[in-house]
Amino acid sequence: MRNDPSAEALEAWIIRLRREFHRYPELSFKEYETQKRILKILGELGIEARKIADTGVLASIRGTMPGPCIALRTDTDGLQVQEELTERNEDYISGNDGVMHACGHDGHMAMLFGAARLFLENRDFPGEVRLIFQPAEEIPPGGSERVIAEGGLKGVDAVMGMHIFTNHESGSVGFRPGPFMASTNRFEITLKGKGGHISKPESCIDPVRMATDFISSIYPALEKRLEPDKYVLGVGRIQGGAQFNRTPDSVEILGSYRTFDSETTEIIDMTIRECLDRVKERYAKPGEEFTGLPDYTLDILHGYPVLVNDPDFTGAVNLKLQESFPELTVYPEMEKTFAAEDFASYLQMVPGIFISLGTRNQEKGIVEINHSCTFDIDEKILFTGTEIFYTISLDFLKHPEKYIDLQKYNGPREYLEKA
Repeated sequence: MRNDPSAEALEAWIIRLRREFHRYPELSFKEYETQKRILKILGELGIEARKIADTGVLASIRGTMPGPCIALRTDTDGLQVQEELTERNEDYISGNDGVMHACGHDGHMAMLFGAARLFLENRDFPGEVRLIFQPAEEIPPGGSERVIAEGGLKGVDAVMGMHIFTNHESGSVGFRPGPFMASTNRFEITLKGKGGHISKPESCIDPVRMATDFISSIYPALEKRLEPDKYVLGVGRIQGGAQFNRTPDSVEILGSYRTFDSETTEIIDMTIRECLDRVKERYAKPGEEFTGLPDYTLDILHGYPVLVNDPDFTGAVNLKLQESFPELTVYPEMEKTFAAEDFASYLQMVPGIFISLGTRNQEKGIVEINHSCTFDIDEKILFTGTEIFYTISLDFLKHPEKYIDLQKYNGPREYLEKA
């Protein structure tokens, strides 16, 4: 498409949109101005749209013939990050203090708009393209559950998403069939001891030592049970006490872990509880003043599920990319990543694929990882992402049998019709 005379104007428009969205990022479920801008652009293009999931937008482009429906999803929220000025971003640095599009969502929105324009200019296709501008990807449980609950996938036969990452070179794409991205799980522990003067340890139960003991024990306990490539676990916050000479009454521990299957998640859940029980037993003391102590509370939140690409759909995408983009570097068996995405919820409902779009460019100095305060993208990839959205979607609409077993997925679609 780059050889088409209109491609240059389309690419400039996509880049302009990306920079506009980058200037005005908003946090999860607060994307009101972003929503207004999305609706305005869709209205100017003549695309029917409605609000969904409070701050999201759902839109449709219908072809000239009956056919299947494919949903294309982008996320819209920014992060609580203060963007730093660099040699590249002077013209589009965030204008909202303390908020930044540090994860590529501005680019995702621009690419989806680019694909929408291509479909508008080439309406001779069967079926429907559903555009999902989803809020709140960055905070569990994520905006995808709201979109699904409010009928965003009703009548959808397949779904496709894309994410910009700096872990592979600019313009390359990567994916894998089956589990691709991890589940995300959050744990919050309150260790309850008995406070008192630090000079009288016999009259206290020290929750700081309990916390240290728990953290020291959880890692080796998991290493005995699980291979290192099956999970990651980390503690993000320890909080307790206020006085230098007083043993506090309690300490809070906040952390998370990520896995690629429910069995591993269950093992980690169980191991956390076992380690806490051992700590509780170890620090127990006789005497009425210690009745009911030490103790703990544990709250585990299972957030985004494992993101699982449909094998048939992924295989068909790989073949189509090889055929239509022979110059494109494709990694069809990219390694699993412990990054997580609430796009996983869509893939639990209908078949589809989530694609990683590389943006790493050493020559341009674009090497910072996602969520960095100097994160940026190589804007040349935006047209590549647009072409992929359009090409795969169009091929699916014309030849859905290459991507999915229509009989196999009749059940989930009927369920969605009733939702």
